[in-house]
Amino acid sequence: MPKILMVLTSHEQLGNTGAKTGFWLEEFAAPYYVFKDAGADVTLASPQGGQPPLDPKSDDPGAHTDATRRFKADAAAQKQLASTQRLADVKASDYDAVFYPGGHGPLWDLAEDTHSIALIEATLNAGKPVAAVCHAPAVLRHPKGKDGQSVVKGKNVTGFTNTEEAAVGLTEVVPFLVEDMLKANGGHYAKLGDWQPYAITDGLLITGQNPASSEPAAHALLKKLG
Repeated sequence: MPKILMVLTSHEQLGNTGAKTGFWLEEFAAPYYVFKDAGADVTLASPQGGQPPLDPKSDDPGAHTDATRRFKADAAAQKQLASTQRLADVKASDYDAVFYPGGHGPLWDLAEDTHSIALIEATLNAGKPVAAVCHAPAVLRHPKGKDGQSVVKGKNVTGFTNTEEAAVGLTEVVPFLVEDMLKANGGHYAKLGDWQPYAITDGLLITGQNPASSEPAAHALLKKLG
């Protein structure tokens, strides 16, 4: 059975707004169950280890889905989430693939985290896939391929759109815009309408546009693993 590492944010401050952020519940829960139901062995990690911060907005009644409701009733999954491994202790060679759920948190920590950057580079260099959804393509900001170029250069990619960021009112709060960063790094950025499910596979990179894209991205990763 495939071994899949899911990497979550440890960052909970939404810039200088005083509000909380973190990971987006649906973007964790939906892929988690896609992987589990396919018989995958799932390991969870985060920069600080332990319980990652949940974006409170993703726990609003209107944001819930079948997957989040399943998680809320799953004591074993909750226990696993509460005890994520420290990213510094994780070895890329132990896993067949890496999946990054979004939420705004990764823009601050995972995008700049040296362990995350090294994990992505080692995974891709070993010919293994990396998937990231919504804000999590932010983690592709600094990793480089063997050629010294950005891992997104020349690749078809997607991620949270500038118009989606404007719709949630955080354009001026975030440290950078995912869409702009992917384009600046030479990615061939594509998108559908705001909030439409959309996931792209290009080689070993799988990216999803928004929360609705987390399940399609997870299925794309499983397909890649064959």
